[in-house]
Amino acid sequence: MHISYVWIVIAAVIQWSFGIFWYGVIFRKSWRKLVGLSEGQWPKNLIFTLASGLVACLLLSFILAHIFAITGAILFTNGFSIGVACWLGFIAPPLFAEHVLEGRRANLFVINAAYWLLAMGLGSAILAVFH
Repeated sequence: MHISYVWIVIAAVIQWSFGIFWYGVIFRKSWRKLVGLSEGQWPKNLIFTLASGLVACLLLSFILAHIFAITGAILFTNGFSIGVACWLGFIAPPLFAEHVLEGRRANLFVINAAYWLLAMGLGSAILAVFH
């Protein structure tokens, strides 16, 4: 099955942009409070932070595209389901363990885990249809 690197980039940019909206608009106040940032304060090395997020989304989309090439998934629902399964198996457990180990609040885990769940579901659905 053919893998489209253009759609890998598109899916990654969509996931990344969704992350900016998720953390910067939807959960701006609560996320800032939970990570210890005051209003108007930005994370240190903002450009590096944003760039690393984009690289993470690119790697994630690259691997997901290969999973779809192997499984032959071509429907939006199949892609979304595979993305959710990958999130449940590969993202949620280490993210949960990290939050517990670092003593972070449950609210922060929910915000972070829900972002990755939706980002993986959306990116996977896009890649399944347009790979």
